[in-house]
Order: sequence, then C-alpha cells, then structure tokens
Amino acid sequence: MRGLNGESAYQVLGRYHGAELAVFDDACRARAIEVACRIGLDTNLNLNLLPSAAMDPMLGLDSTVASADRVGFPLERIIVEATEVEAIADRAHFANVVNEYRRAGMRFAIDDFGAGFSGLMLLADFQPDIVKLDMGLVRDIHRHGPRQAIVRGIWQVCADLGIDVVVEGVETVDEFAWFHGLGVQFYQGYLFAKPAFESMPSFEIPELS
Repeated sequence: MRGLNGESAYQVLGRYHGAELAVFDDACRARAIEVACRIGLDTNLNLNLLPSAAMDPMLGLDSTVASADRVGFPLERIIVEATEVEAIADRAHFANVVNEYRRAGMRFAIDDFGAGFSGLMLLADFQPDIVKLDMGLVRDIHRHGPRQAIVRGIWQVCADLGIDVVVEGVETVDEFAWFHGLGVQFYQGYLFAKPAFESMPSFEIPELS
C-alpha cells in the first residue's frame, strides 16, 4: 500500500480511525487479492490484517474468503499477517480467531516479531505458522553480539515449535551471510528485491563466498 504521492502504508492508514480503519483495511486486502490474481501470481500472497479487523468476521475472515472465491485465488496460498506491536489485548480470543483462518485453509504469520513486548507470550498462547523477524534485530547483526544471542534464542524456540522464520529487512550481504550461516531459509528485503506496483518485481540472490 502506498499513497498517490508515495506515502508509506503507515501514513495512509493514519488517515483512518475506528470502524472506518477496519473497513479500509478490508478494502485493501480485497484489492490485493484481485491484483494478485490479475497479474498471475503463482506464489504465496501475504496480507496484513489489523487485529481490529480480525476480530470482526465480516471484515476479516468472511470478507477475505469471499474476495478469494470471487477471483478464484486459492486460500491455501494466502498468509495472513498481524504485527506483534499491534497490541493483541485478548490473546486467548485472538488465538481462536487465528484458528478460524487456519480452518479456512490460510496460514498465519506474526510480523515484526521482536519489536514489541508480547512476542514470547504470543508463542506461548498460540503458535503461528510463520514468525517474521523485525528488521530492528536484523540490522548489522553480523557485528552485534547481543542481537545475535537474542536471534539464536528465537530461532531455537521457533524450531522447537515447528514455526518457520522469515528474516525481514535484509539490506546487505553481511546480514544475509550471518543468517544463512544460522540456517535461515526465508528472507525479505531490498538486497533481494524492491516492491513493484501491481507487478512481480525481479529478484536476485547474492552469491556467498
């Protein structure tokens, strides 16, 4: 999501509040599914979901399923994301909501993991399919011992729980090399590709010596 003048998703979402924000969030997901189908996306589609929208079946699960059915996009290729810092006050209820998405065939990811204070409690209450490591932990990790220790701990917990880890915001070969040495398989960041408007960007994987 970007504004007409290149505004970030955060800036665009900041124009809406309350029920209006949930409706706008729903419209954005419907549009993303439609565009993914139109451009022939044959990979997974990750969709951000505000917790407030997730709690309302009409603006969350039901709407997402209806949008996918309308254009024929497979639900098993949709990964729904919610950020750790978007306070999930009632974790037990949220876990039930997540399980409803799973029963519909979708997978669930926690985005920006490590940026908030509730990450480990989220993993204790329910296990997402994917954890996306916040770029704050990623930046210059190859020369930051404390971050390395924290990431190794998260990596081991996720491995024990059967959760895939995606490293977000990888921008340098040194960052990539450190995570590659840890055994990480999934990455996201400008080192590999930059976002493209209503199209699949070209990407490349740098060689490691």
